[in-house]
Amino acid sequence: MAKFDVVDLSMKKVSEIELSDEIFAASPNKHLLYEAAKMQQINRRRGTLGVKNSSLVSGGGKKPWKQKGTGRARQGSSRASHWVGGGKAMGPKSRDYSYRPPRTVRRNAIASAISLRAGEKNLVIVNEFPSDGKTKATAEKLVKGLKLVNALVIDAKANAGLHRAMRNLEKFDVLAPEGVNVESVLRHKTLVLTVAAAKAINEALSRARGSKVEA
Repeated sequence: MAKFDVVDLSMKKVSEIELSDEIFAASPNKHLLYEAAKMQQINRRRGTLGVKNSSLVSGGGKKPWKQKGTGRARQGSSRASHWVGGGKAMGPKSRDYSYRPPRTVRRNAIASAISLRAGEKNLVIVNEFPSDGKTKATAEKLVKGLKLVNALVIDAKANAGLHRAMRNLEKFDVLAPEGVNVESVLRHKTLVLTVAAAKAINEALSRARGSKVEA
């Protein structure tokens, strides 16, 4: 079990907490981080781009003019791609870009990202993070109290004031423990966990089969 200092909002140590080595002190696996980040980014592609080909364009059931004797090039349908209003030849088609690696890969990637921040000494565990829902006061706690300039804060949804207060902060973000993801962890320089959130993440990932993060 790895030991971490627990601090208050003025960075004074108040206690210690023990957390799983496999989740908070593992060797970061770059490939798992890549797979998880790719999944999040590619799943945002809607894939709805598409155009009508000649079979989808309306009209054109009748031959424009007879085959011979007009002096014009023969035509079979006004839906052909070279006609104005005709179908698009070899145009883009809608497709599903969704990509979802196995659950073990996804959970191990989260553990790897958390361990990366812990190894960089950019993991801060606070005993609690009370908030009255005021953005300015919350920003002061992050900047002046915890000495942070860019961070992701993880705390329970029940702390509605904190989640509301941080919505308008440009360089800070907040998530519930069940919403923690690789991209959000990697996008921010520092990861801030409350004791309750750290225990929730530790328990959730420890229950997962194959939670061991390989190097």
